[in-house]
This record gives sequence, C-alpha cells and structure tokens, in this order.
Amino acid sequence: MLLASKQYRSVQILLRRAAPDLKAGPKLKVHHVDFAMLPATFPTVDDVFITLGTTIKLAGSEAAFRQVDFAFVVNTARAARAAGATRLAVVSAVGADAKSRVFYNRVKGEMEAAIAQLGYKSIVIAQPSLLLVDRAALGQPVRSLEVWAARLLEPMSWMMPKGVRPIHARAVASALLTAILTAKPGVRVLKSGAMQAHDHP
Repeated sequence: MLLASKQYRSVQILLRRAAPDLKAGPKLKVHHVDFAMLPATFPTVDDVFITLGTTIKLAGSEAAFRQVDFAFVVNTARAARAAGATRLAVVSAVGADAKSRVFYNRVKGEMEAAIAQLGYKSIVIAQPSLLLVDRAALGQPVRSLEVWAARLLEPMSWMMPKGVRPIHARAVASALLTAILTAKPGVRVLKSGAMQAHDHP
C-alpha cells in the first residue's frame, strides 16, 4: 500500500528476517537489522509504521516477549524520531492497558504510553482484534493457535460484535495508512471495530 501510494516517494523497510514477497526496487529499500542493536545511521523518513510483535510462546518467555513488543517498538520509534520522523503509526492490540492484570495487555499498554512521550507531532495506534494474515508468505513463523482460532471464528464472525471479531491485516494496514495521511497533532487510537470498514480485497 505504501509503494502504491502517490503520497510517498520512497519506502525504507526494516526487517528481522527475509520476507519472500518483498523485493528491493526503485521505490523500496530493504534493511535487515537486529532490533536489539539498531543501526547508528537510521533511515531518514517522515512517517514511521511499526508492526513489530510476537507471542509469549514464540518468544519463549515473558521477558523475551517484552523485549520485542515493548523495547524493540519503543527503541525503533525513538531512533526514527531522532532521525527526523514526525508521524508515527503503531500496531498494538485490543485490550491494551498499562494497568491490566493480563501481562500481554499490560505490555501493549505500556508501549503505547511510552511512544506517546517521544515527541512525535502525530501518533496513530491501531488496536486490532485477532489478526487474519498469511504469516508464512511474510517469512514469519506460523502461529498455530492463531491459525486454529481464525478457522473457528472467521466463519462465525458476522455474528460477533465488530470490536472483537477477527480482522484481516490488510484492513489494519489500510486504516493506518488512511489515518496517518490525515493525522492531526496528538494521539489517535483506531479501534478494531472501526477498522473493519477498511476490509476489502
């Protein structure tokens, strides 16, 4: 979507691992990085989109999960801001709450609070429900629980409230892009139910 947008002359992408469907080109520059040691010279951009995330099972521990979903996200946002970025879009999760007793939701909430303090002119936070996405095509580990939940819930999603029904990653991406291009100063939160309107092939 970024590559297709006339609003962007170039796109810089930072990846933890190779993504088979993402090839460098005239408009796209691909950087493979270790998010624990970000490059000293960070790409200079205006807008930043952060979609980093994992699960406790994949990460192996709560501490490793927190490193990805809090430290990597916040440090990337901080580095981009230091390099001149003024607008930030981040994928969080439904239920994010820094005071939550649920560890996952608490980490997401703490991340949201931390990025709000980095000095961005505009911040857009997406809080999707269960994401429907072909992770294998992105070169990501398949999340078995996510696959089974999607298989069980997607056929019945029309009966579920919009705020909790599974949502396609493309809908979240479209909502974030639309929101950042029309962003006003401050922090805006996109709820999962509202993002469902962006779900189209």
